[in-house]
Amino acid sequence: MADTPLATEVEAFLAELSQTASPATLDAYRRDLTALIEHQQSCGAPEVEHLDSRSVRHFLGAERARGLAPRSLQRRRAALSRFSEFLVEQGRLNHNPVTLNRGPRTPKDLPRPLDVDQLAQFLDTPHDGSPLSVRDQAMLELLYSSGLRLAELASLDLGDLQDQRVRVIGKGSKPRQVPVGQRARDALKAWLGIRSSLAADSENALFVGQQGRRLGHRAIQQRLVTQARRRGLPEHLHPHRLRHSFASHLLESSQDLRAVQELLGHANLSTTQVYTRLDWQQLAHSYDQAHPRARRRTGRGDSSDNEPGKTP
Repeated sequence: MADTPLATEVEAFLAELSQTASPATLDAYRRDLTALIEHQQSCGAPEVEHLDSRSVRHFLGAERARGLAPRSLQRRRAALSRFSEFLVEQGRLNHNPVTLNRGPRTPKDLPRPLDVDQLAQFLDTPHDGSPLSVRDQAMLELLYSSGLRLAELASLDLGDLQDQRVRVIGKGSKPRQVPVGQRARDALKAWLGIRSSLAADSENALFVGQQGRRLGHRAIQQRLVTQARRRGLPEHLHPHRLRHSFASHLLESSQDLRAVQELLGHANLSTTQVYTRLDWQQLAHSYDQAHPRARRRTGRGDSSDNEPGKTP
């Protein structure tokens, strides 16, 4: 990061943010704001006072011109807005210049969950019984059973597990309790029975790697890909795909959006609503079953009860 007055303020902002944000969130903010610093420096505007609505518009426009996707642009804008709020609180700016610029529209891409039967067959496929495969099975079952984020799974400690639930720390350092299904409990029991063969004596992490230390995000992602390939799953598998599947399958069965919101740890119901993907067949069936004027009458004078070409 360049040594400029703006860069100094960014470091102060990130230091404050680190008190509440996850490492992944902190890294994302650092990348976005580093791009801002480099842009401002290239424009000869390295001072905090140079940050105004015009420079914000120019920065986002330059990022769009070099091919940044709408979602990435929106994330850039959100990081810049939060940083600007910090500068306002510090008395370095009079107002947040980002609020004067409209953000880019992002496509309403719905997550594509795995097929229920396909996922069940994948999870039930026997593995080789090695400690790593036993651990992987526990991670797979827990991700799908409880809808955990990758960061939530990686940060779990032994003490976070209870009889039928697990305590996780979600976004914004918000704790929540999530139920754990029987299949996941069985897989976790098997893993805990052999965990000591891998874990270092002082390691408190639930899931550890071959070196005996907490398993990192990248390692978890790679192990899911490995298990998908070994078991013949013809789909790309990553932790968030299992979270998508958890939410979608649960909603299809329960139709309880509020409950799923709580289980996922979403602050806003609108975030959960992206999982309410119903195909036309499901929608038509629900309509036929629920709407009072949708079903055909069977009483006298309803010719729809008669076979085509026949008279009553």
